[in-house]
Amino acid sequence: MDGAKLFTASEESLIVEKSLLANSDKRGISGIYGSVKRISDIVIAFCGLIVLLPVFLVTALAIMIEDRGPVFYAQKRIGKYEKEFKIYKFRSMYKNAEEIHEELRKEYGCEDVSFKLKNDPRITKVGKVIRKFNIDELPQLINILKGDMSLVGPRPLPVYEYEDEQKQYGKRYIERYSVPQGLTCIWQISNRASIDFEDRMQMDVEYARKKGFWIDLKLIVKTFVFTLTGKAAY
Repeated sequence: MDGAKLFTASEESLIVEKSLLANSDKRGISGIYGSVKRISDIVIAFCGLIVLLPVFLVTALAIMIEDRGPVFYAQKRIGKYEKEFKIYKFRSMYKNAEEIHEELRKEYGCEDVSFKLKNDPRITKVGKVIRKFNIDELPQLINILKGDMSLVGPRPLPVYEYEDEQKQYGKRYIERYSVPQGLTCIWQISNRASIDFEDRMQMDVEYARKKGFWIDLKLIVKTFVFTLTGKAAY
């Protein structure tokens, strides 16, 4: 055993995880595709922020009039390689929404990793409108400019959902973290309210394995159509 290194269980787990991510990335964001994807993200996000400035101003004013407080909401999410970052959204819930989150989970007896209510009492009137048309997600164009996210990729999980996912599924869906997390993804345009958490994870892994210019373009176009028709789910 001279010269051999013994690893603890946690160290072995970390080695396996890094190996899985590295192997996934060999098929992933690299070369021409990765470069073009990043340049496209920057150009589209920058132009989007300029064109959508009136929407930003009207939305901010509406939020302040209904429920005085912060216009934007920053939440910790998990990005590529499981790195934590802050995602930006227009605030669509009342200021005390996070405080009653766990209370609602207990009240409805929800054990799922992802907890959502169709008629969530935490959502403001303005929030219902901006969610219907995905306007609440627009500030994430800033995240894309910063390099936290991409236009297309698995939706970044909130830290609490990521922790629950790790407890329930371990490294089953590790491949979804081998690519930049995105503003839109496969399940985002698939009536997402009716898709359970595990199916979402499987769709994310599917994207990580099949990603490319064509699938990115299709998802962007479908997201645009989906948003214009107001089919974005709660």
